[in-house]
Parts: sequence; structure tokens; C-alpha cells
Amino acid sequence: MPGEFGADRIYAGQMAVLGQSNVGSVIKEMWDQEKEHLQKFEELLPKYRARPSMLLPVWNVAGFVLGAGTALLGKESAMACTVAVEEVITDHYNSQIRELMADDPVKNKELLDILKKFRDDEQHHHDTGLAHDALKAPFYKYLYQTIKVGCFGAVWLAERL
Repeated sequence: MPGEFGADRIYAGQMAVLGQSNVGSVIKEMWDQEKEHLQKFEELLPKYRARPSMLLPVWNVAGFVLGAGTALLGKESAMACTVAVEEVITDHYNSQIRELMADDPVKNKELLDILKKFRDDEQHHHDTGLAHDALKAPFYKYLYQTIKVGCFGAVWLAERL
């Protein structure tokens, strides 16, 4: 859930800056999917006796700042952010799917189906970022790597707190 919350805030930041631009509708579509993911996870929390991350206030601010900050650098940088974040989240979903498959795929079917759909949505967002000029962002390699490292750190923290 923290990843979906962070993605929601990133897209909110991007929309605040680029919402009226030629990529506004693309960002809005991805953001709408993230809102659906977040809503589903909020529904699942009680069922699986899970609690929201105590870091949600941090992800709220950090996600919005990351989204708005990269959008202020231009649509290409916003899309580079999308590529980096969604790559980490897709990999994280794959890891969770592998764990649930190893545990008991029959018992975990509902959750596996949800995670596979969301993983596929995140991969689509990644590919959308590439299709909308992410690689043309100034200093793409450094921006991409920095955001990826930050996302890995966020996932690491969320798993432990």
C-alpha cells in the first residue's frame, strides 16, 4: 500500500504542474489507476489484518514533491520519474507474487490476482513513460538512477516499519 500511496502523490504533483499540458490526460489516466489500486488496498487492509504504514505522512510529502519537482523540469523529466518509480514497483510486485506462489497459490489466489493486475498496470505506466519521451529528459541516466535508489529505499523502509 505505501507504494500505491506514494505513486498517487507523485501523480498528484505531476498533475499540479502538467495537468493542463499535452501530457495531462496521460498522467491523469495513470493517476486514476493508482487511485483504484489504493482504494483496493484500503479495502484489503482489514481482511488481511494489516495496518497502513506509519510512514504515510512522509510518503505524502515526498511523493508530491518528487512528482511536482520532476514535472517542473519538464514533461520528459516527469516521465523519467514515472519510468524509474514504476520499474521499482513492478519489481516489488513480482517479488510479492513469487512469495505468495511459494507459500500457497490456491490459498492466496485472490491476492495473487490483484497483485498481477496491478503489476501489469504499473508495467504499462513504465512503458507509457518511455513512449512519452522519458529518455529525452536532461541527465536522464542520473535522474532515473537517483529516483530508483530513493524508491528502493522507500520500499526497504516500508517493509521494516
